[in-house]
Amino acid sequence: MYKGKKVIVVMPAYNAARTLQITYNEVMAQEIVDLVVIVDDASRDETVRIARTLPNTIVHAHSRNLGYGGNQKSCYDITLKSGADIIIMVHPDYQYTPKLIPAMASMIGNGLYHCVLGSRILGGHAIKGGMPVWKYVANRFLTFVENILTGAKLSEYHTGYRAFSRELLEKLPIRYNSDDFVFDNQMLAQIIWMRYTIAEISCPTRYFGEASSINLAKSIKYGIGCLWTAILFRLARMDIITSNLFPEIDA
Repeated sequence: MYKGKKVIVVMPAYNAARTLQITYNEVMAQEIVDLVVIVDDASRDETVRIARTLPNTIVHAHSRNLGYGGNQKSCYDITLKSGADIIIMVHPDYQYTPKLIPAMASMIGNGLYHCVLGSRILGGHAIKGGMPVWKYVANRFLTFVENILTGAKLSEYHTGYRAFSRELLEKLPIRYNSDDFVFDNQMLAQIIWMRYTIAEISCPTRYFGEASSINLAKSIKYGIGCLWTAILFRLARMDIITSNLFPEIDA
């Protein structure tokens, strides 16, 4: 726990057998994590078998692949039902270091923020950590456009390392979000829409063979989805359209 608040780490897993154990070990080494929720999205490897050997975990296995966003919906549903006060998403591919969990939890647990991102861009870690140049350029372009359309000033929208308060997760209309990779982007747009401030901390990352990565075709689809989400945000903010992604906010 952190200051009496229950800390739960969620891991949306897919074919993560090679890196799940080492990621889990580093998560639990932080000593403030009460529970790890692992949701397997119909992996074809030994992810589920390994997950079920880990203590202090809840393991849920999808019978069919629901997609990255669909996986997260299950993660957060189980986590909230498990009594989480602070929820931190850590990918089980060991791309993001779990050593930042205490820092992220403290920013939420002390009431400073309701959302904290581990940014690969702050501190210049992306290229140094092995991010392909084309992905870095795409990240910077998308972030630039999204900041203009949403009015935010984030260093990046595309990190998978995130922490949330229970209050925030209970308010977000994530059931309307995509089941695909753009889920992450829609979620941040919704947080900005609800006028919550998003904090960022510098996060070193690792790119290697076992680390998750989407191919070029999926990357293009994701990029288009991100731009469309930002456009919908701006149109909704201008009262030109209505969208389930961006519901009316109580005054």
